[in-house]
Amino acid sequence: MAYHIPRGTQDILPGESDRWQFVEQIMRETCRTYQYKEIRTPIFEHTELFARGVGESTDIVQKEMYTFEDRKGRSLTLRPEGTAAAVRAFNENKLFANPVQPTKLYYVGPMFRYERPQTGRFRQFYQFGIEAIGSKDPAVDAEVIALAMSIYRKAGLKHVKLVLNSLGDQESRKSYREALVKHFEPRIGEFCSDCQSRLHTNPLRILDCKKDREHELMKTAPSILDYLNEESAAYFEKVKQYLNDLGIPFEIDPNLVRGLDYYNHTAFEIMSNAEGFGAITTLAGGGRYDGLVEQIGGPEAPGIGFAMSIERLLAAIDAEKTELPVNQGIDCYIVTLGEKAKDYSVSLVYKLREAGISSEIDYENKKMKGQFKTADRLGARFIAILGEDELAQNKINVKDAETGEQREVVLDELIQVLKADQKQ
Repeated sequence: MAYHIPRGTQDILPGESDRWQFVEQIMRETCRTYQYKEIRTPIFEHTELFARGVGESTDIVQKEMYTFEDRKGRSLTLRPEGTAAAVRAFNENKLFANPVQPTKLYYVGPMFRYERPQTGRFRQFYQFGIEAIGSKDPAVDAEVIALAMSIYRKAGLKHVKLVLNSLGDQESRKSYREALVKHFEPRIGEFCSDCQSRLHTNPLRILDCKKDREHELMKTAPSILDYLNEESAAYFEKVKQYLNDLGIPFEIDPNLVRGLDYYNHTAFEIMSNAEGFGAITTLAGGGRYDGLVEQIGGPEAPGIGFAMSIERLLAAIDAEKTELPVNQGIDCYIVTLGEKAKDYSVSLVYKLREAGISSEIDYENKKMKGQFKTADRLGARFIAILGEDELAQNKINVKDAETGEQREVVLDELIQVLKADQKQ
């Protein structure tokens, strides 16, 4: 029986996985310079964590979670996003007690949502995300955004834009919610069933609706920016000032609300505006979540973070026709002639590999011509040719595949010779 991959998942094959490793390395290196440390949380958590942390009224909790019962009837859920788990770990492991705050964390790994698969959207997808927990300084907001923009710049993207909004504090949100209800209520029957159910639970989410985005009431909806109290407005001004100081351009979108319930103050998305990228242009999104830590059982600890899709980052790189400098070749291929030379090559290739030289030998009993072909296919920088006569003389011929130049080398000195050439 032939087996097929489940819908909404993908195999990341050799060659493509090299590209993934390359961008993940950019992420890890950028986190190192910004002092964010890796956290690894379980793939599944108690369902209640996401219901409380992400929000009962969100699409994720209502429609998209992979939830199952274990053998003792406990409800568990494959993680649909990374923040709730990171905050749970922050609370449970008392990271708030560390003398240096904020606690700066990052994660990389698979998330799971039962969505309709389409271009750039999978049921198992990979996210890189960061969380800075324990400070309400607007400079941290600017730092988090700067880190995300830095990754895209290092990956070679040129067509990205930052979109920004403020969701205000609780007081600002309250008066804004009332204004939204007043605006939509008379004609809520013209909206989808999701919007209708959200009118009184979370009216901000109506602005995020994909089905009704073209409805005329969307265009005339009140702006949150008109309802910010003095403190929230001053906070937002500071964030914008810092971004200007860093030379990071941005656009303001008063309808940007993000899809999760825990956001307040700064909300942002980073989009690709590259030609041919397709309808789903959001590469990363995030914002501030000052009440979340307490909501899931911790002390008062304001936080901000973002998550970026690795799949979409790679799609944006392709849309901009950027070649990643991924080295697919190997350092050395050993071509052998005769049984004794073949036997010797087994220990020789081991020594090369242990010395950090990527090497390969023939395992298919190919003739010499076939071995040279394989060396070419593997993109070998050097081809080391070993026959019975060379072995008897403790010699080996080394051919430079780039120049065609060939020289005889003492066998025991092969590692030093290749090492020296590696450095050039």
